[in-house]
Amino acid sequence: MSSEQISESKVHLSVENIGGIDQLSTSFDPGVTVLAGRNATNRTSLLRSIMAAHGSDDVALKGDADEGVVELTIDDETYTRTLERRGDSVIAGGEPVLEDTELADLFAFLLETNEARRAVATEGNLRDLIMRPVDVESINEEITTLQQQKREISDELSSLGTLSKKLPQLEQRRTKLQDQIDEKETELSEKEREVEEYDASVSDQQETESELESKLGELRDTRREIDDVDRRIQTEKQSLNALESEEDELQEDIESLPDVAGGQVSEIDSEIDRLRTRRQAVQSTVNELQSVIQFNEEMLSGTSSDVVDALRGSESSGDESLTDQLLADEQVVCWTCGSEVDQEKIESTLDRLRTLREEKLEENRSYREKLSSLQDEKSTYEQRQRERDRIERRLSEIESEQATREERIEDLKSRRDDLEDEIGSLEQTVDELENEEHGELLDLHREANQIEYELGRLRSDLDSVEDEIASIEDQLDERDELEATRDDIDEELKELRTRIDRLESEAVEAFNTHMEEVLDILEYDNLERIWIERTERRVREGRKKVTKSVFDLHVIRTNDEGVSYEDSVAHLSESEREVTGLVLTLAGYLLHDVYETVPFMVLDSLEAIDANRISKLVDYFADYANYLVVALLEEDAQAVDSSYPRYSPV
Repeated sequence: MSSEQISESKVHLSVENIGGIDQLSTSFDPGVTVLAGRNATNRTSLLRSIMAAHGSDDVALKGDADEGVVELTIDDETYTRTLERRGDSVIAGGEPVLEDTELADLFAFLLETNEARRAVATEGNLRDLIMRPVDVESINEEITTLQQQKREISDELSSLGTLSKKLPQLEQRRTKLQDQIDEKETELSEKEREVEEYDASVSDQQETESELESKLGELRDTRREIDDVDRRIQTEKQSLNALESEEDELQEDIESLPDVAGGQVSEIDSEIDRLRTRRQAVQSTVNELQSVIQFNEEMLSGTSSDVVDALRGSESSGDESLTDQLLADEQVVCWTCGSEVDQEKIESTLDRLRTLREEKLEENRSYREKLSSLQDEKSTYEQRQRERDRIERRLSEIESEQATREERIEDLKSRRDDLEDEIGSLEQTVDELENEEHGELLDLHREANQIEYELGRLRSDLDSVEDEIASIEDQLDERDELEATRDDIDEELKELRTRIDRLESEAVEAFNTHMEEVLDILEYDNLERIWIERTERRVREGRKKVTKSVFDLHVIRTNDEGVSYEDSVAHLSESEREVTGLVLTLAGYLLHDVYETVPFMVLDSLEAIDANRISKLVDYFADYANYLVVALLEEDAQAVDSSYPRYSPV
């Protein structure tokens, strides 16, 4: 959903068989909605239903249902999320608001188990968490690609610079050849005039001259042909040299490529299969834990009263609800053995199960990251092998082409030898036709033939020079475009290289600014400041050490004398930690523009913060979310602005 699609009007939510909710239908106005009530009144199930409609997987199907559905209608668009029980698994479907919920799960869906919210309490890696949505690896790959493009353009511009220096020499060569051609044409015209004058004086010897002219013409043509053969031999040699150079470069390329053994890819495939199997097993455990936790939560909330009545064997009247009995007696019936146990013990067991679920979810994420890394490694190996195969194919083609051109050169040399023999035979015939009367004419013809031969070579050289000049000028015409492209790449590289730094700086600035404002509003005793410092630290990554950014959280307090001192994060009270975690999520929410795609922000489990501060915190968050839904206890809800709509799921 784009920012243009986010509504500022009433939205409608319909829920069936989600969490502890049988069926529910409600609407939300833009702004704050307060879910007020006691514990175990399905407030969290309603929040999870909103999350499910956006696409989040942090939702459970009702324990006694096989199917569940959530519908969220925004303007005229309805988004759905379905859950279906299949054996031991629950399959999600439908068309939710978001295709990818990573941003929302981190920075908009702020339940008690929210990872970003808990990061302060667990002293997690704040930088990695808030920067997680940024695809750093993709940015680095893009930088590498652009750097390669820039090198190629720079090499091409360097070559053009060399060509540019060569152009004046070629132009001088062209002028000189044109002058030489003019001189030869003048010389040839003069020689032809001399031949014509001589022909006029010896007209009685026409027959002999005709044969002589024929032989001289053949001699001239043969010399031209041998000149053409020489040029073709030279061209083939140049092509052969180019092939040898390409072959050397390819040999260097293939030597620089690490050899990829077939076993490496097979080992990676085996490891991928093993990790997938393990991940499926962990996911199955997560699903089972989710079902167990959901069932126990429903039992505690009283939504499965028939089961409890059966365990109690009670025949009491229905005047007092089971939920009221449980809250009053603080005793519950154990649904595994039927005995009465303290509610605190069951809640303690549930906490351990939730902790185990989080550990399994973390293990699942770890497997996912390892699988992604192995897939990348496999892709790298496969890319190297494809490059090696391509080079080997080209080397084979070069070898074949070299053999063809060498054979062609040998054929041309043989043809040249034949032409040399033919020239020798023609010269001998011409000598035999010579006599004292026509010796001068023969000399004139020889000289004219030689001039024509030299003129032909000059014209051929001129054509080559002009072709080279035209080629260079065409390439130089591309220089401005190449330089503009290189400048664009420089700008893009600058933006990419600074993007991560810029986002980190913006994240730190957003947190520090909002933290200062929130602390000023909430007025904690002797808590002067909580702020993040962005530093760099050398850490080991594999076999090498790299420099990485780190977000260090600082706590500044004042003593009774008003003197400031730095305290440990571990010494923050539960209330202070909760507030700090929520401000961290707000910084991520604003940094990644989550509000542009996620209409709702949900808040739960604020009991560690006193009611007056909860009220101020809700007012503060209300300025940033289109729809803010907050679950509060009755006594805390009384302190919140009474103009905010109230709603109770039960």
